Amino acid sequence: MPSKPLRIATVNVNGIRAAYRKGMGEWLEGRGVDVLALQEVRASTEDIEGLLGPAWNILHDPATAKGRAGVALASRDRANIHRVTFGPDDFDSAGRWLEADYEWGDTLVTVVSTYVHSGEVGTQKQVEKFTFLDAMLKHLPLLQEHNPLSLVLGDLNVGHRTLDIKNWRGNQKKAGFLPEERAYFDRFVGAQDDPAYNNGAGLGWVDVGRRWAGEVEGPYTWWSQRGKAFDTDTGWRLDYQLATAELAATVADYAIDRASAWDTRWSDHAPVVVDYAL
Repeated sequence: MPSKPLRIATVNVNGIRAAYRKGMGEWLEGRGVDVLALQEVRASTEDIEGLLGPAWNILHDPATAKGRAGVALASRDRANIHRVTFGPDDFDSAGRWLEADYEWGDTLVTVVSTYVHSGEVGTQKQVEKFTFLDAMLKHLPLLQEHNPLSLVLGDLNVGHRTLDIKNWRGNQKKAGFLPEERAYFDRFVGAQDDPAYNNGAGLGWVDVGRRWAGEVEGPYTWWSQRGKAFDTDTGWRLDYQLATAELAATVADYAIDRASAWDTRWSDHAPVVVDYAL
């Protein structure tokens, strides 16, 4: 058994090259992360390798359209196998779903980095978002069958509950907080009025952030670049670690690495860092 917990972090970097110019490298160097899930990479594999350095093994699934989306997994040890097949055959999910198996001691952990579409009500972007969420509903049970120690990380672009968005009343008709979107999360982890919510309800997955924080507002992981959203903590909780029940039972620590000030941020999202005592 390893002498330390497995530390897994996820962050939407909003362009990894820009994030590194603003200080992402210093954060990563001092954080002791074993597996890092990245979203909105918007760079080449060579760019990622050059920025992170030779100590990291990189898996990268770029988007079809250059300069958009892109997900990656970086680890201290090489993955056993990785997969990018996801959703209907005629659906372009490139740059949005990347899963890999990692060995931690004698334990196999399956990790997914995913970037759900942001959506836009009344447009094709929203149709694509629902297609992606439909594919997640079908794929999550397959992940559980593949490995009871599985983890879906990333910017899921939905605030599940009113606790997950500061100004929820004014956003109920906007992408990211639509009732139809939130219903998918009821299927993933259960509805809040279900006695088994986040503890076996729905498909049985666990929202690690909500279980750790409890019934409190936030804590948020994304703040608009406009106005004083960051300074007033007017945010959304869009970045998740969804774990199978068996893996969620091993959580030893959970943190959102919110920047100390607006001008010290290197992304509009904050990293979510969790320790799993396997």
